Amino acid sequence: RPYGAEQPYWPAGPFKIRLPFLHYRWEFPEMIQGLFMFVVSLAMIPLLEKYLGMPYEAALAFCVIAGVGYLLPALLGVPLVPGWITPAIPVVLLYLQAFEPGPQAVQAMFALQLLVFIIFLFLGVTGLGSKLVRIIPNSLKSGIIIGAGIAAMMGELKSGGRIDATPISLLIGSLVSAYILFSLSFKNIVETNKFAKMLANFGMIPGLFVAMIIGWVVGEYPLPVIEWGITKPDFGLMTQYLVFNVGMPSLDMLLLAIPTAIIAYVIAFGDILVGFTLCRRVDEVRPDEKIELNVTRVHLVTAIRNGLHALLAPWPGLAGPLWTAAHATVAERYALGRKAMDSIYSGGGTFWITGLIAIFILPLVTMFKPVLPIALSLTLILTAYICIMVGMEELKNSAERGVAGIVAVTLATPDPKATVYAVVIGVVLYLLIERPNARQRAKD
Repeated sequence: RPYGAEQPYWPAGPFKIRLPFLHYRWEFPEMIQGLFMFVVSLAMIPLLEKYLGMPYEAALAFCVIAGVGYLLPALLGVPLVPGWITPAIPVVLLYLQAFEPGPQAVQAMFALQLLVFIIFLFLGVTGLGSKLVRIIPNSLKSGIIIGAGIAAMMGELKSGGRIDATPISLLIGSLVSAYILFSLSFKNIVETNKFAKMLANFGMIPGLFVAMIIGWVVGEYPLPVIEWGITKPDFGLMTQYLVFNVGMPSLDMLLLAIPTAIIAYVIAFGDILVGFTLCRRVDEVRPDEKIELNVTRVHLVTAIRNGLHALLAPWPGLAGPLWTAAHATVAERYALGRKAMDSIYSGGGTFWITGLIAIFILPLVTMFKPVLPIALSLTLILTAYICIMVGMEELKNSAERGVAGIVAVTLATPDPKATVYAVVIGVVLYLLIERPNARQRAKD
């Protein structure tokens, strides 16, 4: 790569194809992280089992499909490390609660993921994505984000939730993860302590390991039975949970999925902005590589991933443009210079290629299998904190805070139609309470 140029690629229409070893080097630190952080992607298995009524082997096959999707951004020219639309998960689960686990839930999940695919594709091709998000009132956007966070937290804290079954491991793991990721005092320690900096680079993994070990020690989780060899995802069984076999969703299902799909897009667009901000920060300290940030390409790749899921692996986490913790970790190492990481694509590409390979490493999968629920719980709890923090920061006055609070509480209500009610209430309150103020500010 010439100094200051883009990483080499093969042009392919709106995409820029990059392959490991040919267009970028293999990064061993990201390989090590991928061997452990892949467990977070497996944390979707408990939701697939509970809400779609799938057996473990079929859910593992779904994870392989998801792993293929995670490869697409680095392959097609997007510098973001992809993941789920994590803050939308509680909203998606509220939507799925209206349907019986099994064929009906699969149809509903297909309907939702198909709509998310259509939204990303249409707004990406037309370039209307950023305009749509600007039109949505700030109080409604923030209320949705805060409500998603509240719903995520209440799902873990409710009676019969994970906190009842595994209180010690969940509480300690959450505190360790929160301290490493968000503590101001820990950030001061990182500046002077190499071990603390290493822990910070691994994001939520230290907290997950602490939760796992404590869970095993106090008996909240069974000890793993380590098996050797390669995993055998059941792709044949998986096909029984696809729309080709269960049938197309009804029009009522599609209509009911629209508010959830719109909410998921709004949250995902916020993730795109966060990812681009992280890329711009490190681009300034790495003049040797030009990082291209193309909103249309991100939309198209995210659309492809959601289309892949809709057809081959309906996914309650949806396909999001950014895994914030993983991308921040990659960006942190990238900022250390070209010797540390050749290209932003080499970091993200190596990470998820390793993550896909790790799904087939039976000793790793069997070691983590008993504690997959704790991985999902930690992901949702940390997401709740981030959602509430970010949502509160965006609110600028008491009127916005009041409207957002009502939207958030409505959205967090355990009702399958809560998303519809929250959007309607948010729009009505905006028109009644905020709109005159907005007009007055425009006159001033």
